[in-house]
Amino acid sequence: MTHRIVIVGGGAGGLELATRLGRALGRRGQASVLLVDANLTHIWKPLLHEVAAGSLNSSEDELNYVAQAKWNHFGFQLGRMAGLDRARKRIRLAATLDENGAELLPEREVAYDSLVIAVGSTTNDFGTPGAAEHCLFLDTRAQAERFHRQLLSHYLRAHAGEADDERISVAIVGAGATGVELAAELHHAAHELAAYGLDSIRPENMRITLIEAGPRVLPALPERISQPVHHSLEQLGVTVLTNTSVSEVTAEHLRAQDGRIIPASLKVWAAGIRAPAFLRELDGLESNRIDQLVVRPTLQTTRDDDIFAFGDCAACPQPGETGRNVPPRAQAAHQQASLLVKSFKQRLAGQPLPHYQYRDYGSLISLSRFSAVGNLMGNLMGSVKLEGWLARMFYISLYRMHQMALYGTFRTLLLMLSDRIGRSTEPRLKLH
Repeated sequence: MTHRIVIVGGGAGGLELATRLGRALGRRGQASVLLVDANLTHIWKPLLHEVAAGSLNSSEDELNYVAQAKWNHFGFQLGRMAGLDRARKRIRLAATLDENGAELLPEREVAYDSLVIAVGSTTNDFGTPGAAEHCLFLDTRAQAERFHRQLLSHYLRAHAGEADDERISVAIVGAGATGVELAAELHHAAHELAAYGLDSIRPENMRITLIEAGPRVLPALPERISQPVHHSLEQLGVTVLTNTSVSEVTAEHLRAQDGRIIPASLKVWAAGIRAPAFLRELDGLESNRIDQLVVRPTLQTTRDDDIFAFGDCAACPQPGETGRNVPPRAQAAHQQASLLVKSFKQRLAGQPLPHYQYRDYGSLISLSRFSAVGNLMGNLMGSVKLEGWLARMFYISLYRMHQMALYGTFRTLLLMLSDRIGRSTEPRLKLH
């Protein structure tokens, strides 16, 4: 019987793995590869801040799982994983409902020989009172589009003379990559909206406050990167508050631990991550305090050799660094997907599995059209700091590399040409 590989989660890592395994094993009939996801389309998660600001039209940059499966020799099932039966080697998918609440697909089971869990992460609000009720999150395309609709609603009401205040105040909790990039993208959006005639709210009247509990922005990156980013944000008019923890969120404002009140009509929580809650003690699999599945260097879960996990939902130890796990970054998921392609070839051949070792190739942060900053790391050049246009080009290339892994070189070049043509026929900002 053909070996059944089931991949749960069609994010950047899971989709890349399914595509590459389909090409390598599915096309030759060496294995059947099935991807399971709760959505019909994929969009690269690092682009969600652009969707939220309107700089990116998600309907044009989305990938359809059904078409991708057909083109790359793997199967696709629409569904959300709701349970696991390790003894019977089956996963349970919850019933899928349509937009009216009617059952579209019934609850069902999917059998596997090897299971890969790549369901990513969600934002961690740390149980802050009011955060879940009053903050928007940017974990999914739907959430990013909801923020964009609310942003446009403020502008349209002001333009029609129905708003009480000709200002918009946006508070972003968390000055990691998502928070920083969203702040810069919103500043750009304010200028574009004014240019298109929605100038009842002037760009300087969009008040953006970026709040970070730690001592500096981009705490995961070197200080020599975070300092110029902090300076650039302030030059754009963004208010940056460091060493500021949020203790409560209400409909009108955020309250800091020191008692300060930060008014905000739109609030985004972008601080911290955790794995989806259903992974907690999933049929006896080991998980950590933020619900990540604990894996060995082979990316196999500690209690089941037939179940793998990678990406943000997995706690993978870094060799030689006691107590430290691989950071939840896109480059780690890409590296792990590449390793698992080799792993499954060797697994089917009865050979031992390779071990994963994280390699940090640096980080790049986009400040919208204004600039970009980051560092590239390599064996020959060490760590090289990049700023300005060159850093922006490297940042854009990351998305193109993701597209090349999914579409191949020729189709990616066609997409790049299409994007170039589209710039002259479409507005620079999504206005609906």
